[in-house]
Amino acid sequence: MILVIDAINKEKFGGVLDEMFRLRARVFGDRLGWQVNVANGMERDLFDDLDPAYAVGLDDQGEVVSCVRALQTTGPHMLADVFSDILDGEPPLRSATLWESTRFCVDTKRLGRGRDRNSVSYATCELMIASLEAAKQAGVTDIVTVIDPVMDRVLKRSGNAPYDYVGKQADMGKVPALAALLDCTDERIERIREFGGIEEDVFISDEAALALPAIKALSEQPNEPQDDLAKYCKEQIAMASTDEERAAALALQDALGTIIRSRPNCDA
Repeated sequence: MILVIDAINKEKFGGVLDEMFRLRARVFGDRLGWQVNVANGMERDLFDDLDPAYAVGLDDQGEVVSCVRALQTTGPHMLADVFSDILDGEPPLRSATLWESTRFCVDTKRLGRGRDRNSVSYATCELMIASLEAAKQAGVTDIVTVIDPVMDRVLKRSGNAPYDYVGKQADMGKVPALAALLDCTDERIERIREFGGIEEDVFISDEAALALPAIKALSEQPNEPQDDLAKYCKEQIAMASTDEERAAALALQDALGTIIRSRPNCDA
């Protein structure tokens, strides 16, 4: 089940977003060893402060098992501002009908092998389908995504092969990276559905998601002081109107993460 979280409904699903950021920390920080910012056990970057849309995969209990982020390319995005070496001197891609897909990950520890609903394969296909269908519904025609060669092979195996690439392959940390282009077409979606054996609607409504046991438990947890401070930091980052204000808000957020990690029994 895929829950779409954006600026409109994010206040309902703060706990789910925190679990998503924790999954990203385990995948990109721990497993893949990327140079990412992890604070209080959660991986976030400056693009998460721009109110992107997230597709979050949930199991039957409401536990987070996968996620991906969508950014508009008309503003700041990773290919333009982080992975610009891939562009090899070409100007950044900018279009209202082109979205950037980043931070695609699946919880390989919680999910098993095979092809059933609780498998890595199913969760991967479900997330791909949701990304394409949500983009298509929003009037987006194409997606650009920065991937490594392993993910490139996953896309090709699942019927989601890129139709083209942008720029060149470039070294980004431990692995090379390339920018792939995907068209948001019914034909592409159908190929992934056929590969994954997925015929049903992959989305879950806000109301149904809020009724799931794990999400209900998250919403019933009382806010601790550091939760309120973290929320304040996010608000200050979002409200910053100058580079100086944004830098000060980010510094406060980092300082809060350092304080929390220094406490015993914290999730660092």
